[in-house]
Amino acid sequence: MATKTVPTLPQSDVASHDTSDSCYVTLGARVYDITPFLEDHPGGGELILEYAGKDVKTIMEDDVSHAHSDAAYDILEEHFVGYVASSPVIDAVTASDHPEEIVPLPATGAGAKDLEREMYKMDGGREVFAATGMSSEADLSRETDTTADYQRHQFLDLSRPLLAQVWFGGFSKEFYLEQVHRPRHYKGGQSAPLFGNFLEPLSKTPWWVVPAVWMPGVVYGSILAGFGLESVGVTMAYWFLGLGIWTLVEYGLHRCLFHVDHYLPDNRVFLTLHFLLHGIHHYLPMDRLRLVMPPTLFIVLATPFWYLAHSVFFYDWNAAVAVYCGGIFGYICYDLTHYFLHHKNLPLHYRELKKYHLQHHFADYENGFGVTSRFWDRVFKTELPPPKVLKASSSIAQ
Repeated sequence: MATKTVPTLPQSDVASHDTSDSCYVTLGARVYDITPFLEDHPGGGELILEYAGKDVKTIMEDDVSHAHSDAAYDILEEHFVGYVASSPVIDAVTASDHPEEIVPLPATGAGAKDLEREMYKMDGGREVFAATGMSSEADLSRETDTTADYQRHQFLDLSRPLLAQVWFGGFSKEFYLEQVHRPRHYKGGQSAPLFGNFLEPLSKTPWWVVPAVWMPGVVYGSILAGFGLESVGVTMAYWFLGLGIWTLVEYGLHRCLFHVDHYLPDNRVFLTLHFLLHGIHHYLPMDRLRLVMPPTLFIVLATPFWYLAHSVFFYDWNAAVAVYCGGIFGYICYDLTHYFLHHKNLPLHYRELKKYHLQHHFADYENGFGVTSRFWDRVFKTELPPPKVLKASSSIAQ
């Protein structure tokens, strides 16, 4: 599809278009010539002229004055004429390692992230991590304005079923990955609609389901294996071997399956699968009912490991069962730990682990794959450093 080439305009040029003969407004870095719309504005052209040559983001999102509908933003896009080289844009160019990807606008690649960071600073008066748009773990529980978020990012509307939006959204892989790793928080931690129909309950799993469903099988399998092996000591040795193997499996699944991100084929089938498997957790990380793994999904992922255990320990069925049970116990500990790191106050050791894991969400999702420990992160050089303290910006031009 052919794209329209539009100019990048100086701030002073935009500001000079402040009359009924030529009226420009901006929304972020985008410029609109709304002169033809002045007479058609329901509130009269005089209201628009008060903001001629200026940014209209605040007034358009002001519920007290008048909350604008999606149609208003659509009308605005019909009058798009270019981009403005405002102070935040210039600041982004100055600070960026990729200035050539910011101007001429629209920004692309790493430049787009640098620009977004500067524009976010303009909006909120604080510095944020470019990859996530957040500055601390407290932001993970800061409620998202669903209407404003959708208008700004044009990704997913949290008030409507998410799965259909991912499937029919036509998102590129690059845009999808950028947005799905910018966490949102829905109505105090409630679950945003996923299917929007009778399947909705199947997508929600309380934390206690995990031990309730899987612990009886672990106990039974461990005892059964113990009767077939030479001694309790041998049984425990195989069982703890399985537990140790799980720690590597935990790391490998998180890094190589859940975060396969950049190796995903760029089509909606794989983006939707990614969203269902792990993307929704990064998008809504404080959702209590979509944090632990539903039993149906766990069966799909665990079945190959049953056959793998019996292939590796082919010489003794009971040994394979003991190893497998140790691994499943490790999974139970992992899912419970994961839940408690997000939602509970914990003892000192776990408080440090909580900070470490939440840093994976609010600062750097491309590292820090260990959940129950940092051991394999250290082995494979993906350990997260302590997060730098981001201070509020003191001189951001409006």
